[in-house]
Amino acid sequence: MSKIVNYIKESYDELVNKVSWPTWSELQNSAIVVSVASLIIAFVVFAMDIIFGAHPDLLWKGLLGYFYSFFS
Repeated sequence: MSKIVNYIKESYDELVNKVSWPTWSELQNSAIVVSVASLIIAFVVFAMDIIFGAHPDLLWKGLLGYFYSFFS
């Protein structure tokens, strides 16, 4: 039991005294960067879905849909 208590005390000491936590403004800037990057990646994936025809119910079959229609 003493090993567990010692582990918890050392973990707390490390989190409080040894870890460098970001400031509020650094945290906000990081959140904005992650949000913008996520939106850009989502838009790229959406565009690829539309261009290459990942939605067969739509009128637009996509480039691959038209390509495959030549062989069927």
